[in-house]
Amino acid sequence: MHITQLNRECLVHLFSFLDKNSRKNLAKTCHKLLEVFQDPLLWSLLNFYSPVELKKDNFLLGPALKHLSICWYSERVKVCNTEDWMKNSFQKDFCKSHENTVSDFLLDVCNRCPNLLSLTLSGCGHVTDNCILQLLKNCPNLKSLKLENCVRITDHTLKAVTLHGASLRTLHVDFCRNVTQAGLDRVREKCPSVMLRAERSANMIPDSKPEKKLMLEKASRKLVQ
Repeated sequence: MHITQLNRECLVHLFSFLDKNSRKNLAKTCHKLLEVFQDPLLWSLLNFYSPVELKKDNFLLGPALKHLSICWYSERVKVCNTEDWMKNSFQKDFCKSHENTVSDFLLDVCNRCPNLLSLTLSGCGHVTDNCILQLLKNCPNLKSLKLENCVRITDHTLKAVTLHGASLRTLHVDFCRNVTQAGLDRVREKCPSVMLRAERSANMIPDSKPEKKLMLEKASRKLVQ
């Protein structure tokens, strides 16, 4: 029996066991399998583990997407979590390309995936407050937002949660060094139904220019003396 003789339901079930690359390769073999590849039932969940994956054409974004996860920790992207003033010109260009890739992808999610329920961004040093603001505005059903070690996230994101996160029930901002205690307290006050987790975030050293850090160090030394 040839695979194309299976009914649509069986083929969709078969595709569900394959990763994105395997689905795409199989879809290239004939028109019938391409139609199965395009079935929204296959694309309610997407996971990505490198910036390069976001630029491939082996997945579909659409209203069927409910759960999205973008997590990476490889050595190549660790530099993107470093403060900008510490990077050389090559590193800045490298990070800028990643930032554009992530921003463009999340903009597509805003425009195509209004039914998103959960979003996990872990280790993504490229995600900005504006990206999260647009997602909260365009995905009103979002219930879970996890932003572990997203170093560019600030209190602006926390404010956006209080204004546009009506459906939100889970918010994780662990190790987001530019989030303050005041911002966290505001979320707890205005959104008491949200389960907020922020391990170490408000206690980490925020990004600042070298001269500001020098001033802090001098002030600290005076207190000691």
